[in-house]
Amino acid sequence: MTGASRGIGRSVAKYLAERGYQVIGVARTEPAGSFPGAFRTADLSDAEATRAALEGIAKEFEVDVLVNNAGIAPLGTVEEVTPETLQHLMSVNVRAPYQCMQAFLPGMRGRKFGRVINIGSRAALGKHGRSAYAVTKGGIAAATRTWAIEAGGDGITVNCVAPGPIATEMFEEGNPAGSASRNAIEAAIPVKRIGQPEDVASAVAFFASDDAGFCTGQVLYVCGGLTVGSAPL
Repeated sequence: MTGASRGIGRSVAKYLAERGYQVIGVARTEPAGSFPGAFRTADLSDAEATRAALEGIAKEFEVDVLVNNAGIAPLGTVEEVTPETLQHLMSVNVRAPYQCMQAFLPGMRGRKFGRVINIGSRAALGKHGRSAYAVTKGGIAAATRTWAIEAGGDGITVNCVAPGPIATEMFEEGNPAGSASRNAIEAAIPVKRIGQPEDVASAVAFFASDDAGFCTGQVLYVCGGLTVGSAPL
């Protein structure tokens, strides 16, 4: 899985490892402390570095479950997004998942089994200040549906988990307990709490399991109900 060194990715890696999965993590920087599996460093904004890392993993491991989690989310309205920023986001949030899919799909097809879980975002439904990020996550939702059609005949499912506000390190730094911003976010969520990384990890684990064999091409919003009335049917 990509983006595995911290935040949601680190929690997903730990959650899956505890349930018997052999985890191979990829991220630009090494995780702090121990990691629950093998780990490879790669700058996913660099297409050649990404290719080399994925090629090495594909040679060493049989990858049956792919979690495309790595992503960057700088703030910016449409007037503020530069071509360079948009290109950087597209590289990490869209191009890298394509490379991962291309690297591991042949093995999945050969084994007639695979689980692909893309990490999207409720921001794809519209969120002020996330103009470029929303574009990339909307693209991942669209790719999820198309990949599901293209790969389904070989026993491969492709789904997307789209989180709402999750209490990662970055979220906590920007919205500490008791702050006005955090209180406003919590008030807007029907279940009246911020999500935990484990909430996302459990959804990923379901899509990775044999139990999810008849679910494909789906986007699951793990958002405490924040998207009710906004998510398409």
